[in-house]
Amino acid sequence: MAVTSLRGNNHLLSRLKLLLNQQQRLAHTLSEGPQSRPKMVPESVHEEGLIDMSKWRKVDSRVFGITRSMIPEPSWNVLRILRREGFEAYLVGGCVRDLILKRIPKDFDVITTANLKQIKRQFHRAQIVGQRFPICMVHIKGSVIEVSSFETVAKAKHSDKEVTFSQMPKGCDKKDFIRWRNSMHRDFTINSLFFDPLSNKIFDYANGMADLRSSKLRSLGSAKLSFKEDCARILRGLRIAARLSLKISKETETAIHKFSSSISTLATSRIMMEMNYMLSYGAAEPSLCLLWEFNLLRVLLPIHAAYLDEQRIRKFPQNSTMLMKLFFNLDKVVTVDRPSDCSLWVALLAFHMALVSHPQDALVVFTFASVLYHGGCKKGLTFARDNAQVIVDYLPEISSSSACKSEEELEKEVSLLASLVLDSIAALTATESLVETMSKYPESPCSGLVFVPKKTAQGVAEIFRVLADDIKSYNRERKSYEIDYPVLRKGFLHETRFVLGKIILETMSSSILKGEEFVQEDYQHLEQESIKENCNKGKKRGLKPDTPKLKQEFVKKHKLVERKCRPLEQEMDIDNQDAVILSQLVSVPRHNVEKETCQLLEEKVIKKKHKATKQQLKTVEKNNDKENDSLSSLLSGEKIQKRKEVPDKGEKSSQLRVSSLFKKI
Repeated sequence: MAVTSLRGNNHLLSRLKLLLNQQQRLAHTLSEGPQSRPKMVPESVHEEGLIDMSKWRKVDSRVFGITRSMIPEPSWNVLRILRREGFEAYLVGGCVRDLILKRIPKDFDVITTANLKQIKRQFHRAQIVGQRFPICMVHIKGSVIEVSSFETVAKAKHSDKEVTFSQMPKGCDKKDFIRWRNSMHRDFTINSLFFDPLSNKIFDYANGMADLRSSKLRSLGSAKLSFKEDCARILRGLRIAARLSLKISKETETAIHKFSSSISTLATSRIMMEMNYMLSYGAAEPSLCLLWEFNLLRVLLPIHAAYLDEQRIRKFPQNSTMLMKLFFNLDKVVTVDRPSDCSLWVALLAFHMALVSHPQDALVVFTFASVLYHGGCKKGLTFARDNAQVIVDYLPEISSSSACKSEEELEKEVSLLASLVLDSIAALTATESLVETMSKYPESPCSGLVFVPKKTAQGVAEIFRVLADDIKSYNRERKSYEIDYPVLRKGFLHETRFVLGKIILETMSSSILKGEEFVQEDYQHLEQESIKENCNKGKKRGLKPDTPKLKQEFVKKHKLVERKCRPLEQEMDIDNQDAVILSQLVSVPRHNVEKETCQLLEEKVIKKKHKATKQQLKTVEKNNDKENDSLSSLLSGEKIQKRKEVPDKGEKSSQLRVSSLFKKI
């Protein structure tokens, strides 16, 4: 009775805490309104009454290799139209930062001296959105450009402390003063840059380029005041740091720790938007690492935070956990210019929760992913049986590895796993389900915060429902194994299933996928037409197509090598050890053949020349040459694989070039 009473009291206490958190979030939502972007001016400017113009910088954009061709046509048109009407207009914020770093910007935002009504009049399709910090969304040539006004910021933050034109220093250009005043309202120094592509000038009023040079994320002004006014800046800052591999300044880091709990007061729509920017644009794994490091994952995704806490207790490296591997492989297929819909990362979270709660056989998980990837039950089962022969070391997600399951057993267990994933989705959308799941982790805190919209959850459920309801009838086999990124971005189910299956397959066994991916390149000279029909020839993202002719040619080559090797053994009286080496060379799969083994065998054959006549030696040399020619196609796969394993130094060299450019300034 005492235990039951204690549990009842604990449950009542947790419910009271949840109600309190919900009231705080509701109050914050009502005061915030949609599209809120509060701005601030550093206290030092007001307290000292100083405007330090010595830190202002104007740099030619061509020093960084920035050309007009890097700016999309829709953004160019917006700038031209505003300039034509006599207004000043600039690119601002993250796009300028990314152009300097030679990265692809997520979007190109514009700021202008025109007010919002004037902006709207210049374009056929434009609408003003937001309350505290309204902007104009301009629809042009299939794109949406966010256009803000210098005037809006000044009005939004009008106060006794606001710097006015009467305080403008002598000798200061009015345009410079307008840009400087706006830059002081931004979140981080590296986001306070302006770019005028017509004059090729970059304007820096807050040492933003210096922080880029030192790879530092620093709040503009007081970090504590900045995060207190808008705690969403914490999520934005961590996202930028994760994507650009930036160091966070000590002051900013301290402020993040202090205000991390305030994230729960944000509107759930705002949290969902920031999380989607983190996880859908190619920086999911480092973003999750930073969220966990700053204890924000306990607020946003408490189940996954509790899992990582347990893994740390077991002394498993963070980057080797299955959760992090899944999102690492997600980052390999999406980028800033080729993002996915949010349903993909929500599906990964639900899939992982199901495995943690109900560990599965490795073959079942591999088959589950294979069916999703191939778009059909029969083909997925065949591929899984042929390739899932690798020991997978993920605890607690993978319970065992068995190759002794019939097709009926596999179908049944894959359907059961899909049902478990469907059940796990509720913990991401319903507070009661979250609290129930967190009861398995009594030592981990639970904020009760859920931010995934129910509509999104319903779409994610459809991804897995086809496997749970009737896996045998699922047959939507793909004609191409290339990712259709425009379709993926829109969240189409068939494409999302395919990419989800690819990510899980690579997480379970990246070596198998790597080998399969390059098989088609090896055999292009044997069956190019078949490869064209199945995977558009030469594409590297797909798996090996079903091409019986290729397999027949491969078997023929094996037999050809065997016929040539047998007389060679007899003619040279090769001892047993050499014969073993030779037979292994012929029998092992293509990816395991080593060129060095061939050379070693050839050297041993030559060393025995004193046992053979000159005529026999000539015969041996001819046979060796033919043997090497026959094996060249087998070895070509190994060469390709080795070339792919060489790390790409492009990004590193790009960073070095950027660093050297800063030194020239």
